Amino acid sequence: MRISRTRGAALAGVASLSLAAAGLALVAPAAQASTGAHRHVSGMAHHQAAAVAGTAVNNEFNPYASSINASKIPGVKQWEAKQRQLRATRATAAATGQETLSYGGGVDGIGVQSGHSKVYLVFYGTQWGTQTTDANGNLKFSGDSAGAAGAAQQMFKGIGTNGETWSADLTQWCDGPNVASGAVSCPSNANFIPYQSGGVLSGVWYDNAGASPAGATGNQLAQEAISAAGHFGNTTSAANRDAYYVILSPHGTDPDNYEDPNTGYCAWHDWNGDTTLTGGAASSPYGDIAFSNQPYNIDQGANCGVGFVNSPGTTDGFTMTLGHEWHEMMSDQNPAGGWTNHVSGSSYNGQENSDECAWLKPGTAGGAANISFGSFGSYAEQASWSNDTNACAISHTILTHGNTVTVTNPGNQSGTVGTAASLQVSGSDSASGQTLTYSATGLPAGLSISSTGLISGTPSAAGTSSVTVTAKDTTGATGSTSFTWTEATSGGGGGSSVTNGGFEAGSFSGWTTTGNATVIAGAAHSGSYGAMLGSTNPSTTSTAAQTFTAASGTSHLSFYYSNTCPDTVTYDWATATLKDNTTGTTTTILAKTCASSSAWTPVTANVTAGHSYTLTLTNVDDNYPGDPTYTYYDDVTVS
Repeated sequence: MRISRTRGAALAGVASLSLAAAGLALVAPAAQASTGAHRHVSGMAHHQAAAVAGTAVNNEFNPYASSINASKIPGVKQWEAKQRQLRATRATAAATGQETLSYGGGVDGIGVQSGHSKVYLVFYGTQWGTQTTDANGNLKFSGDSAGAAGAAQQMFKGIGTNGETWSADLTQWCDGPNVASGAVSCPSNANFIPYQSGGVLSGVWYDNAGASPAGATGNQLAQEAISAAGHFGNTTSAANRDAYYVILSPHGTDPDNYEDPNTGYCAWHDWNGDTTLTGGAASSPYGDIAFSNQPYNIDQGANCGVGFVNSPGTTDGFTMTLGHEWHEMMSDQNPAGGWTNHVSGSSYNGQENSDECAWLKPGTAGGAANISFGSFGSYAEQASWSNDTNACAISHTILTHGNTVTVTNPGNQSGTVGTAASLQVSGSDSASGQTLTYSATGLPAGLSISSTGLISGTPSAAGTSSVTVTAKDTTGATGSTSFTWTEATSGGGGGSSVTNGGFEAGSFSGWTTTGNATVIAGAAHSGSYGAMLGSTNPSTTSTAAQTFTAASGTSHLSFYYSNTCPDTVTYDWATATLKDNTTGTTTTILAKTCASSSAWTPVTANVTAGHSYTLTLTNVDDNYPGDPTYTYYDDVTVS
């Protein structure tokens, strides 16, 4: 739901507390307002809403900001009131309290994300500036003086690590055919949200093909999310079932009119098929797409949470809204088919789990707090409503439900383009009598998996893929395993493609390295991973090399590189050589290059089928303090 700026004051007859710093009267938490939008917004300040004609006013900016103009109280828009009514009547809850959430019955069969969440961060538009990499291997940008990009990446990497229990309240929510519309608790045979162990960040994309619109519509943001699904290879409904695309607009933009002084917000989440998106619903060829609108809300200062938990706390509101929207998406993926408030007459009617706990002050029950994600850092987060404890939970017991599904890893696979493949994947269930249904992502083109776990077909493209096979039982319990699958180019003369040329194995499998060589997420020309030679700290010479034999029918080698070189080519550079081991000749296919643009640039070279080659990718840094040079390499192919 939307997190928006607070513009209201408490009306007579509503309990309130005094805020001397802001000069405002705030409605007590028991009278928080409905978000009033099918686009579910981060609940920045629902506490300050006033009841108008029996419907709560939507006020969603930080109520504790001293800059708030208390004289501006927005009226209830008819559209917002209609959306609240739709959500309130979708299910009839057996209410146990004013804040109790109930199940909405699902939209397109989707209520919650009942698998391991895959979060994709999309930095939308050239206004983010020049891309480099920080000390944690995250993308950073010259147009992001607050360091919001790094905070977002670290936060999503850290969810489900260090034993954190901020996200554990999600483990009480569920969906599936065994959950009745209007239910306020989950039956044991429901599909539960699992604890998100090991982080949820699955990919990062800097979409700098053009500038982000000055004021992107909801439809444009949905279209960007759909484009991101294609970019990351999530081109089926199954691949997007547990995917979530965060569209991060750059500093100085106003996506979906978030800066409006009366109806603004700080973030919201939705799905592409919502007809109430500004500009209308967006058609997706890849199934339903869950996404969020994450403005550069640091521009709004305290109105969107700067300094709410820490001092100066520049990114407090940014991480709070990111966490808020992710929690709500997890429990209500296609609003409002998941868990929302349907309690008739409640001032919380229509809200999601995080809305009900938005902007509770640090130090109070359920108040915002720093959450430690271990080595990934600590970030300000808000609490979310918990039905099972009847409270706002900044921490919750990790709940485990039902059965444990285990999928046996078949080991890394290889084959030849044009040659039929067959692999039976098997699994087991801790409960007897369960039937497992299998699905897979990342299979090479031409291969598919049956519901019984048989991978078969005739591969049609060479390369190395990262494959994940998931098995689900009838209760919704899931298990998965991952492995690589390499397909070599066909041809009577033998030979092979470059192994792991896209580095999608998440390692340098198939390569020999020297110096500072790492494979990192988010440094990719395509896919999820790329190779980084050198470092953001001064270093020396780093290389990655691989020997291969060009298969019959091949004639070209190609790759992409992105060089960040703040020095001159006299001292620092990127280069690549290709040695024909059959003839003993070596060719420099990438001349010494020192570039500051960091743009991805293609390189091609001729190869002779049947010849053995050694490709060496190199980054040279003179180890001088203050101007470290590094180079990304990706998509090495022979065709």
